[in-house]
Amino acid sequence: MTCVYDLAHGRAGDKGNTSNISVIAYNDAAWKILQKQLTVNVVAKAFSHITTDTITRYELPKLQALNFVIEGALGGGVTRSLAQDAHGKSLSSLMLSIEIN
Repeated sequence: MTCVYDLAHGRAGDKGNTSNISVIAYNDAAWKILQKQLTVNVVAKAFSHITTDTITRYELPKLQALNFVIEGALGGGVTRSLAQDAHGKSLSSLMLSIEIN
């Protein structure tokens, strides 16, 4: 079994109650696997304990990157959440731990 972290690195950001997580492939082969297998449904399953709201996937082929916008993932947002990681920076670790075939 392969994890996303074997194929890419990631970066998380936030806007209000929305998390934005980029997954950037290490090489062409990794990009092809991620593009095919790291779907919205796979991400939604991994993040189901955080949100059941909308997840949108954007492809950036020239950068060999995927950008996931995960709404409702930050417990109300930076000014409303009591979470230790109100900005959701650690959510990229969750994304990178997703197992794919």
